[in-house]
Amino acid sequence: MEKLVYALILVVRKLRPYFQAHRIEVRTAYPLRHILHKPESSGRMLKWAVELGQFDLEYFPRTAIKGQALADFILEFDAEVDDKAIVLAEPTSQGSSHDEKRQELPHPWWILHVDGAVNNNGSGAGIVLVTPEGHSLMSAIHFKFYATNNDVEYEALINGLKLALEVGAMNLIVRSDSELVVNQVNGGFQARGPRMKLYMRCAQRLLKKILSTRLESAPREENSNADALAEMGSQMDNVQLGQIPLGIQEIPSIPEVEVF
Repeated sequence: MEKLVYALILVVRKLRPYFQAHRIEVRTAYPLRHILHKPESSGRMLKWAVELGQFDLEYFPRTAIKGQALADFILEFDAEVDDKAIVLAEPTSQGSSHDEKRQELPHPWWILHVDGAVNNNGSGAGIVLVTPEGHSLMSAIHFKFYATNNDVEYEALINGLKLALEVGAMNLIVRSDSELVVNQVNGGFQARGPRMKLYMRCAQRLLKKILSTRLESAPREENSNADALAEMGSQMDNVQLGQIPLGIQEIPSIPEVEVF
């Protein structure tokens, strides 16, 4: 299965400008979407999943061998890759339902995925902002201050909202796999402790600056790209991040709380 994913990576790297400008259909007999979004992915598979996550790829079952010549041509450049299961095709009018739904909306919607991670190497956040056209803006942040699990989840949300404001997103759907943060900000849970209250109010202030927002709890498997970026950010793994920017945050987004 790694050979199959590597074959797709080769195609993407050789045709990167085209992939950046178009939505691409990947037709394969294998469950690539499931493999790439497995939460336990690591090593090369995790790196490839993050790289592919930058592009607007849609996976469909392979029903015909049309267009196989393109995949075969690309695979000739690497003798180790012998799996010819990928067929790339330009999106047809039948595959443009997402665009049609967006056009029906009065204003375009952006989608923001955020996640935080704490481990022995440190802490970090992952942010994936998807434009109404389907393009993904990705970034990872490494925190140089002590932070708990809840702190990094809030920091990921706050930094993601700041990014959305910077690019001018007016309508925004925010997805986080932290049910605590989602329910506190939405008013379902009470924030306990002065530090948690400051984080909650900071996130609520940023949300109010955007015309229309929805903050939703997302399963971890649907937030896998943000989760992978958060893990790499916590480890300051510039090698696996590649062209995805890594930010360094020296101090928390909220003022320090004095403890008496």
